[in-house]
Amino acid sequence: MFSNQLLSPRSRLGLFISFLGIGIGLFAGFLVGANPQMLGATLIVVVLIIWFFAKFEQAVISLLILRSSLDIFYAQQIPAAFAVGLDALTLLYVITQLLTGKAVKVDKFWWFFAGWVALQGVSVILLSLGGLGLDSSHLPEAIREWVRLFSWLMAYLLIMQLQKRMHPNKIINALFLSLVAPLTAATLQLILPSSLLPPLLAPRARAITDIEGASRINGTLGHANTFATFLIFFLGLTYWKLEKSQQRLPWLLLMGVITFFVVSTKTLIGLVMTLVLMIVVIAPKFSPLNVISCILLLIVTVSLFASTDFGRERLASVADTPLFNPDMDISRSILLSHSDGNSFNWRLAHWDHLLKAWKQSPILGYGLAATPVVGGNEAHNDYVRWLVEGGIAGLGLFLAFLGANFVRLAKLWFSSPPGSPQKELSLVLIATLIAVSVGMLTENIWSHTALLFYWIAICALVGWDWDDSQTVEK
Repeated sequence: MFSNQLLSPRSRLGLFISFLGIGIGLFAGFLVGANPQMLGATLIVVVLIIWFFAKFEQAVISLLILRSSLDIFYAQQIPAAFAVGLDALTLLYVITQLLTGKAVKVDKFWWFFAGWVALQGVSVILLSLGGLGLDSSHLPEAIREWVRLFSWLMAYLLIMQLQKRMHPNKIINALFLSLVAPLTAATLQLILPSSLLPPLLAPRARAITDIEGASRINGTLGHANTFATFLIFFLGLTYWKLEKSQQRLPWLLLMGVITFFVVSTKTLIGLVMTLVLMIVVIAPKFSPLNVISCILLLIVTVSLFASTDFGRERLASVADTPLFNPDMDISRSILLSHSDGNSFNWRLAHWDHLLKAWKQSPILGYGLAATPVVGGNEAHNDYVRWLVEGGIAGLGLFLAFLGANFVRLAKLWFSSPPGSPQKELSLVLIATLIAVSVGMLTENIWSHTALLFYWIAICALVGWDWDDSQTVEK
């Protein structure tokens, strides 16, 4: 006869562990019969789970640092497996906390973020029911994209659980280790010929035009543009550390190293985003020294970029677009895009094609990650991408997400004490968001998972009470 009283937290946890153990045992038995080699992988997963709970703080930081090293294994599905594993570990942690009667730390913005991710899931459901512009054969890619978004939500949630366990400054310092693998790989790509590099580290050559046919370094991020935007975010964080640190020389040297590698990616949008980032960071605290520092950094960056044949040709190609050539309109650019090899004119033609396709499904679009199917290539404009994939509703939700982030960070900046680390970090995050929003006009920034993964992680901790965070939970 069962008692009417609810089980105690310890009993609930014991019951949960029992069921989990039974499930793992049954799964392991199935694997032994189906594929004995998979048993070893299951045992590794069990060890990782034990480590995750036994060394929670170190495990979370280690997982965050690891993310910057995974994109070169895209063909092996490692980034996707990482996202699924991170989601599973986070949900397992939340269940354990709830069963033991412990609090799961969240903030108001996390609830907004969770609601936004849930609304993106509606697109997946509609696609499975045949309610969008594509049939259900595209469903696996849509699910994959939704899991990617969900993993950002879980990363935010994991960082929130470190509140009162680690000081924010210590977490940010640890995340700088995320630069080690990408910069090491990029260095090898610069000093060694491609024939001597492991296949995974060999920089990809782009063949859209003769100008872009040259190989460009990408570190461990898989693409030069992805590497550049990742570095630009850490350039902002380095500037923040430089402003607040008493030992400025190491951070000044790191800023120089990051700037060098941003230029070495040979990405024009990287220069534009760096310019936007520095202007926004410098603008609220106008002083001759800050202005001179910003100007010098930009001069060095542009000079390095223009010092190569590739850089000069890229800058010259911009002059043959409607942006800087009054004799060329959009219609002519579209016509010339098939023969002039100008990547910007190609973008205009591609956007025209995507917008015509969008008109066939204007309200709800074609579903997550559908742009390559609809247009034959990525959008190279994230606003056009969201219009095609989510329709007017999806673009509205996307702009709402960007706007909500900006409003939250702006409130933190205004409410934080003058000169405080939290206030200055809020400004760096605002500058990054504005730079990203500008970059989205001509690039696929939304697909730069590493950049947004780390940006969201830092956004989670900037809202903490930093003074109270110095008290560590026992």
